[in-house]
Amino acid sequence: MTYVADRVKLNDRSSGLSQNSPSRLKFHIHCHHDRTIERRQQHSYEDRGRIIRLGRNIPLPPTFSDPFEHRVYLKFRLAQAYRIFAKYGYDEGVAGRITVRDPIRSDCYWVNPWGVHFKLMQPELLLLVDHEGKIQEKESGPSRFLNQATYMIHSAVYEARPDVVCAAHSHTIHAKAFSALGVPLDPITQDSCAFYEDHSLYSEFRGIVEDREEGLAIATAMGQNKAVILQNHGILVATKSIESTVFFFMSLEKCCQVQMLADQAAAARGLRPCLIDPENAAQTQKRLGSEMGGWFNGIPEFQLLEHEEGKRYLHRRKICS
Repeated sequence: MTYVADRVKLNDRSSGLSQNSPSRLKFHIHCHHDRTIERRQQHSYEDRGRIIRLGRNIPLPPTFSDPFEHRVYLKFRLAQAYRIFAKYGYDEGVAGRITVRDPIRSDCYWVNPWGVHFKLMQPELLLLVDHEGKIQEKESGPSRFLNQATYMIHSAVYEARPDVVCAAHSHTIHAKAFSALGVPLDPITQDSCAFYEDHSLYSEFRGIVEDREEGLAIATAMGQNKAVILQNHGILVATKSIESTVFFFMSLEKCCQVQMLADQAAAARGLRPCLIDPENAAQTQKRLGSEMGGWFNGIPEFQLLEHEEGKRYLHRRKICS
């Protein structure tokens, strides 16, 4: 069962497509039908220099031949990601953000306008910002307020990590609490192994991030990892897709909660949590902590949102072979 997008129905200034555009979107979204997959995933792929083996029935992310169509899709997906964060209470006033690198201008990224609730986020509201923090007038939405910390942190991450497509940071409850301990996660559960030797700790807090040097320091602390715990602050996750960033952010928040619960329960019994041995932790990380694993695990959240809202990307038409 394959879904293809019908004729473009909107007039998006940033896409260059009008209401009367004859162009058809060429991406494909593959899903289960009668326990089969129309298109099968390759047997392996490379992630951070490692060859990851996969089963045959893993669907592929959508691909695009037209970067303008890709831009429209990413904006729609990013707005969905904000609404998913809102659903789980990942907002904190005007703090926090999710950004995605623009597929046309790689030196720019899309971000929410400051002061608009995550739950209200729509593609036409998003701002296109360059690495100098300048809002791009022609492509951006009507509300032109930009959180300075967005520019300071996310610009530094995108400049340091050309592989990163999406980054998310917010002040979630359990991540904030765990960050105050000033320690990284332990491999105490299967889920926490997804971050084994793939997250770091930025062990300083210098107040609200208002200068470029602080953003660079955070990006340096992250290194090539997909996540960094910001001491006394929260967490930052950066990956190659919106879906994997959303999933790993949610998972890291839960892992922080589980770590604190396990530490508390163990302390009450005069014990310490049992750690998973390095070999098994590393093997588990390769499967659960891979980019493809994050993308696939993130898909259900977007499926659920689409079901709840009754709104999917443009107008998909189902074609069964």
